[in-house]
Order: sequence, then structure tokens, then C-alpha cells
Amino acid sequence: MARIGILGGSFNPAHSAHRHISLEAQRRLGLDRVWWLVSPQNPLKPRAGMAPLAARLLRAREVARHPRIRVTALEQDLGTRYSADTAAALRRRYPQHDFIFLMGADNLVQFHRWKDWRALARTLPIAVMARPSYIGAARRAPAMGWLRRFVKKSEAARQWPEWSLPAIVFLRIPLDTLSATAIRARDPEWARRYLSTDEDQRPLDRP
Repeated sequence: MARIGILGGSFNPAHSAHRHISLEAQRRLGLDRVWWLVSPQNPLKPRAGMAPLAARLLRAREVARHPRIRVTALEQDLGTRYSADTAAALRRRYPQHDFIFLMGADNLVQFHRWKDWRALARTLPIAVMARPSYIGAARRAPAMGWLRRFVKKSEAARQWPEWSLPAIVFLRIPLDTLSATAIRARDPEWARRYLSTDEDQRPLDRP
């Protein structure tokens, strides 16, 4: 049985902060692997400005550069759109693995806007990766009104497969400050370098 962290997102584009979070999660949570779930389309983000999935996958594979980070288009394969549905589908498809959902503090701030967010918390434990200066805002997030009673001590983070759900843990880590927004502003045509005429024929990277 493998211990796997799930890092979902648009990865528009992937960058060093995604890799940094993944490596810190492996170390702090005792993970065997981190799976990047490159979303076909984040329901909370506009389609305008979203690079093609093929380009985002190729960029993510280039950035990941680690044998224990697996870049996938698993949501497209599963036919899921919302994280709660993806989490449930992962549990059904891979009952031999233990999964934990990884998110940054910024995602927790808007977590209450996610469809069926309570169902997601009841399906997988959650690890919030944040700089010390972001922890306060994350703990004041609207969703924490419900989640607060389920907070686990960071000292026990490696015991997450044994936790009863819901369960959430905050991990203070030094984060890379690079952002996808800054990359797009500096290089709005970044996706063109990863596209070709046969992009739709590329196989998905499935775990």
C-alpha cells in the first residue's frame, strides 16, 4: 500500500512552487509519491487564458523532474470535474493506496466555495501547506468554522493514514513565492512552446 499525496490544480503553468510543495509534503507526511492532477478546467477559473491541457501536462512533466512526482490527467480519465468526485473515484479505483489531499493556504481560504467540500473532507484527510505568515489567514478561512474541530497536530502528520475523517493538518513550510499569474504576465505565449499538431493524440499519463 502506497501513501500518496494528491495535488490538483490548473497548473497554468506548473512552476517551481508546485515542485517545492510536493517535496515538502513527501518529507513531512512520509509520502511514497505525489500525484499532480492537472485539471481539464477548474470550475472556479475562467476558460479565457487557460492553456490547452496538452501544453499544461508537458510543462508539468518538465517542471516535476522527480521520480516520486507523477504528472497525470487523471480527472479527464475519470470523467470528474469536482475535487470531491475525484477523491471518491480515486478511493474506488485504487483501494490499495492511502491518499491525502494537498492544498495551499490560498485554496483553503476559498474552500467553502468548492462543490461538496464537506464531502471531500469526509473522503480524504487534508494537508494545508503554508508559509508561517499565511497560517493565520488560513485558520480564519470560512470553511474552518466547520473544519476547526478536526484539526490535527502537525507533530503527528506522519500518522495521517490512521486518522478518522474528517481530518486536517497545517504544515508550516518555506514556500517558493513564484506564481502562475506572474509567469503568464511575463510570458503570455508560454503554452505555444509545448503544442504541436498532434497534441490531441498524446496518451494520458495514468498512474
